[in-house]
Amino acid sequence: MLRTKSLLAVISLTVLTAACAPRVSPQGFQVIDNKPEDIVVGTDTRESVLTKLGSPSTASTFEAENVWYYISQTTERYTYSTPKVTQRNITEITFNEQSGVVSGVRSLNLDDKVDIAMNKRETPTRGRSLTVLEQLLGNVGRGQLPRTDEDQPGQQRRD
Repeated sequence: MLRTKSLLAVISLTVLTAACAPRVSPQGFQVIDNKPEDIVVGTDTRESVLTKLGSPSTASTFEAENVWYYISQTTERYTYSTPKVTQRNITEITFNEQSGVVSGVRSLNLDDKVDIAMNKRETPTRGRSLTVLEQLLGNVGRGQLPRTDEDQPGQQRRD
């Protein structure tokens, strides 16, 4: 009996400890062999950057061929809380328009205080948003459709 109680205590302590541990999620570009900081200005080209780092996370909206971004971030989430970004690295690689050689490499992180709007995969909709009370009482007072003769084919009401 004492052994069962101690086993339950150990299991309970393990479950409580696991519930307090954060869930860490890396997202975006993951460094495998070469780091974005290893890119050499004036030496590397588009092809060598693709070979070393792979495809960029995104390209510039207006200069897609000349500015590439490699973005990665790490979030931590505790039970019943919103995820918090604990680490973010953004590397911007700029290429010369004519030669395709790297003309600049810039790295940003959370300390730089640059706010990045990440895609939440949620499409905003236009229109009026209803309050909870309006949703609950929305159909009150609208009435029901009039009953039809149940003898007429196609007009029978089914409950």
